[in-house]
Amino acid sequence: MLRFCLTAVLALGGAGAAMTDARADGRLEARYLMSLGGLELGRAALIIEIDDKSYIASGSGRLTGVAQAVAPGKGTAGARGVMERGAPAPRSFAMQAESDKKAEAIRIVMNASGVTDTRIEPPINPAPDRVPITDKDRKGVLDPMTAALIAVPAGADPFSAKACERVLSIYDGRQRYDLELSFERVEDVKAEKGYSGPSVVCRIAYRPVSGHRPSRSAVKYMMKNRDMFVWLVPVAGTKVMVPFRAAVTTAIGVARLDAESFETEPMIGRRATPSKAGVP
Repeated sequence: MLRFCLTAVLALGGAGAAMTDARADGRLEARYLMSLGGLELGRAALIIEIDDKSYIASGSGRLTGVAQAVAPGKGTAGARGVMERGAPAPRSFAMQAESDKKAEAIRIVMNASGVTDTRIEPPINPAPDRVPITDKDRKGVLDPMTAALIAVPAGADPFSAKACERVLSIYDGRQRYDLELSFERVEDVKAEKGYSGPSVVCRIAYRPVSGHRPSRSAVKYMMKNRDMFVWLVPVAGTKVMVPFRAAVTTAIGVARLDAESFETEPMIGRRATPSKAGVP
């Protein structure tokens, strides 16, 4: 659950649609509430800075309320990369999570071809039914945080099907999977602080490729799950969309991530100091 709190905001979006013109800078600072069946489970924060040459994304999360009393936990994550032909191209990703029972750390290094190095602590437990991750699976992939940046094609309306229609290839160190996005509708959203306006709602389908265990009931459930959605809104001054809200139906209720504050502004010619949220 902690891992969901840290990464769902970041992994339910995606990147990969090329733009021909992205000569703009923007910054986003957002805070999210995580809930399950209407009960608060955690809080998450996300900071993104984008210019025409590079991007930085950092996030943090912690369990709160009943979840904290049962299993306290917190974590940070961060990614950075370059903008190639207007689209985010990842170069590094790192995540750390702690709970009362264990600690987990993942670091991924990438170049234009794909993943060049992965370090995971603790190592993945061997299992006879686990699908091996091959070298091919590490080519042309996004890390989970870069997968939160939706690059809308130049000239396209950001509040249209163009923001959704894509397949995202994601590698998180433990698994390689695809997220298939499809357009649902345009819907108005409003944060308590910051953004108020239209969003694009995309339906998401999960397609595991490797690193998973096909026999596990959770994997089978998520493959059949047709009730996963993300609401996307733009980072001011850019052609990049990011998650404002996400919802996933689970066996015990609907898990949601909702932006309580979503402050975004153009950032021409200035780059703030990276936050403490985990930029590698």
